[in-house]
Amino acid sequence: MNLDFSDDQKALQDQVRRFLAERCTSAAVRRIVESDETHDRDLYAGLAELGVLGAAIPEAYGGVGLSKLELCLFAEELGRVIAPVPVSSSIYLAAEFLLLAGSEAQKTTWLPKLAAGEIVGTFALTEGSGRTTPDKVKASVRNGRLTGTKVAVPDGAAADLAVVAARHGTGEGADGISLYLVDLRGPGVERTVLTTLDPSRKAATFTFKDAPADLLSGEGDGWHVAGQVMDRAAILLAFEQVGGSDRALEMARDYALDRMAFGRPIGSFQAIKHMLADMYVSATLARSNCYYAAWALSTDAAELPVAAATARVSATQSFQHCAKNNIQTHGGMGFTWAFDCHLYYRRSNALALSLGSLSTWESLLIERLRGGNAAVA
Repeated sequence: MNLDFSDDQKALQDQVRRFLAERCTSAAVRRIVESDETHDRDLYAGLAELGVLGAAIPEAYGGVGLSKLELCLFAEELGRVIAPVPVSSSIYLAAEFLLLAGSEAQKTTWLPKLAAGEIVGTFALTEGSGRTTPDKVKASVRNGRLTGTKVAVPDGAAADLAVVAARHGTGEGADGISLYLVDLRGPGVERTVLTTLDPSRKAATFTFKDAPADLLSGEGDGWHVAGQVMDRAAILLAFEQVGGSDRALEMARDYALDRMAFGRPIGSFQAIKHMLADMYVSATLARSNCYYAAWALSTDAAELPVAAATARVSATQSFQHCAKNNIQTHGGMGFTWAFDCHLYYRRSNALALSLGSLSTWESLLIERLRGGNAAVA
C-alpha cells in the first residue's frame, strides 16, 4: 500500500491552511484561552462556510460530499493552529454517529445543522476514571427518559446535542447498551463546565434527570457502533496531532536558528541538533501511520481497527514529545506565558486524553494485533 493524497486534495488543504493562517492566529487562540467563551464562534462559522464542517457529510444532508481523506487533511490543518473550535466532537463524533446509525429522520434533522455550524454535537460516554468498559456504563433510559451522569464530556461547554451511551431496560454488559440523541438545551439536563488543562476546548459534566432521549441505533448495539465511530474519530484526531507535532517542530527549529549563544545559533550545538532530529523522526513516524490509517478509513479496510489504534498511539506520542521538546529548545523562555509553546503543550496533553488515554489505545492495539485485526469495541 502506497497512499498519497491527490493534487486536488492538497490544493483544498492549502486553501484551508491559508484561511486558518488569517483567521486563527496565536492571538485568536489566546483570546479563547483567557476568556469564558466556549470556542471561537466566528472561526467556527467561517469553517462551516468554507465547507470544512460538512466535508464528509453527503450533499443530501447539507454537506459538501467529499470523502474522509479530505477531512483528514483538514484535521491536520486544524491541529497545526490548535484551533479553538469543537470540530472533533461535533464532526468526527456526533456527525459520524448519525451517518452510521441514525434514521433518515434523524439525519435530515441534525446533519444539516452540524454541517452549517448552527449547533455543536458531542459524545457522552465516560462516567468515571480509568478505561470505560460496558460494566461502567450506569446511565439508563426508561420510557424514553434518560437518567444518569456523564463526566468530562469533550467540548461539553459548547455542545447543543449529545450522543449518549446508556442502558436500556435491564440489559447486562455490552448487550444492554444503546445510543440516544439528547438535546442538551432541553429539560432534565444540568451542565457543569470543568476547569481543564486546555481552556480552548472546554469540557463539561452532564447530569440527566428524566431528560428526553431519542434512540439512535438499534437497542443493544450501542457499544459496537461506538467502537466503530471511536476508531474513525481516532484517525481524524491523529491527523490533528500530526499537524500539532509539525508546527511544534517548526517553532523549535526556527528558534534554534535565530537564538544566539556564544556567538553561534544554538541550532549548531549537538544537543539541540539531536533533540530536533528526534522530534522529526517522531513526527514522521506518526505521519506514516496516519497515512496508512487514512487509507484504511477511506476503503473501510479490514485493517481499520489496527490502523486506527496504531495512528492514535504514534500521533499521541509524537505530539507530546514535540510539544515538550519545543519548550526545552526555547529554554527558560519556553516556560513563559509570552511564548506560544505552552499552548501546544496544553493541547498535546488534552488530546492525549480524548477518546481514551494513551494506555487505553496501547492496550487496544495489543488486543487487536492478537485478535487478527478484529474490532474491539
